[in-house]
Amino acid sequence: MIDNIINTVNGWVWSPALVGLCLLAGLYFSFGTRFVQVRRFGAMARLLFSTDKTQKTGITSFQAFAMALSGRVGTGNIVGVATAIGYGGPGAIVWMWIIAFLGAGSAFAEATLAQIFKENHNGEFRGGPAYYIEKGLRARWLAIIFAVCAVVACGLFLPPVQSNGIAMSFANTFRINPAWIGLGVAVLIGIVIIGGVKRIANVAQIVAPFMAILYILLSVVILVIHAGEVPAVFGDMIRSAFGLNEALGGILGSTIAWGVKRGIYSNEAGQGTAPIVAAAAKVSHPVKQGLVQAFSVYVDTLLVCTATAVMILSCQTYNVYDAQGGLLVTSTVAELGEPDVSYTTAAISTLLGPGLGGLVVSFALFFFAFTTIMAYYYYAETNLVYLFGNGRKEHVCIWVLRIVLIAAVFYGSLNKASLMWSLGDIGVGTMAWINIVSIVLLSGIAFRALRSYERQKKAGKEPVFDPDELKIKNADFWKKNS
Repeated sequence: MIDNIINTVNGWVWSPALVGLCLLAGLYFSFGTRFVQVRRFGAMARLLFSTDKTQKTGITSFQAFAMALSGRVGTGNIVGVATAIGYGGPGAIVWMWIIAFLGAGSAFAEATLAQIFKENHNGEFRGGPAYYIEKGLRARWLAIIFAVCAVVACGLFLPPVQSNGIAMSFANTFRINPAWIGLGVAVLIGIVIIGGVKRIANVAQIVAPFMAILYILLSVVILVIHAGEVPAVFGDMIRSAFGLNEALGGILGSTIAWGVKRGIYSNEAGQGTAPIVAAAAKVSHPVKQGLVQAFSVYVDTLLVCTATAVMILSCQTYNVYDAQGGLLVTSTVAELGEPDVSYTTAAISTLLGPGLGGLVVSFALFFFAFTTIMAYYYYAETNLVYLFGNGRKEHVCIWVLRIVLIAAVFYGSLNKASLMWSLGDIGVGTMAWINIVSIVLLSGIAFRALRSYERQKKAGKEPVFDPDELKIKNADFWKKNS
């Protein structure tokens, strides 16, 4: 009964309308910025290490990048990619690429807006969709709705998805009761989040990039071993993406939907979570953080997700199912069933053997998912701060959030993955609906900020931001610091 209700709500939230909205918004911001995600690609990498040292509050650009990357790189990169392939076929990966490329434009806009309308709250920068919806759109009622959705989604719905992936992977590899894994993860996450944003940033800036690099290097080794299959794999992905594969032509709609849905779940572009971290960075101009966050979308999808996909496809360790559960493509590994972490484990096991392959995937999933849960906590905390402001009420609510999130992490280890994914999809979709509509309505402000940045760069100046010059109202932080 509960499963049916959750799946029905998920279907309403993730209707074809939201898939189309995500694609159209990405196109709009790409053309509106004259494809800034291509023109300024070199600057994206350089700005990772650019920080405004005159600002004593906030975190560095690289820490903001690492925190956003930790939120983006999680189970979606390992389990989510397998799910996209299992229900959408190899072509779903192409649609993940497309939404990542277009979504980089959306990510640029939302991160820039988050910087423009951020606030200094008790020695920390706070910002994100709730702040720019209230200050930019002057719609506090909608900002409150987003903040409530974000607290529920990031504090309750999304953490179990990550802990479920960790627990199931370790349970399958080491034959450990998932409850013990869940308890261990819950304790560790409690230790980190109680330390606040600085501790989260310090952990994220070490773990997230390190694990992503190791994982990509492992995939490169597997691709070299299967070099002969790689051209055929990419050809099959392209054909399947546009309905040209005879066996999979009947699921083209699912191919697009699963690719877009899993792409957004993984890279978070337009979802409204990454700009919360972007607002915490100390930069001299909002566009700098917009470019950094656009770059993190590329790292997540074009590198990490692609690494998983090509490993699974080149090793042929996957099945493809239609909407009725019929088997369209059968894996070379007989024991594989419906999509889960076993697809990735089986692929890596072709190189390392079953025991070591399971070990590698389990630890990769642990670090990816663990850092994602840290990011979810920060997203929820920032929106709680928006809702309750200063004082004792804020302090109490933050402690309640910590307890609820730790409990949700443990809960996720005890339940089946499909239920966790459905709840997570509802949370992501609800935030995406509100955020994408809002950043489109505020797009003129983001475009003006970009033109200001590029004028100053062209003149050989270090860009600084002046909201009065651009006639941007309610950018109070920048007026105080200009």
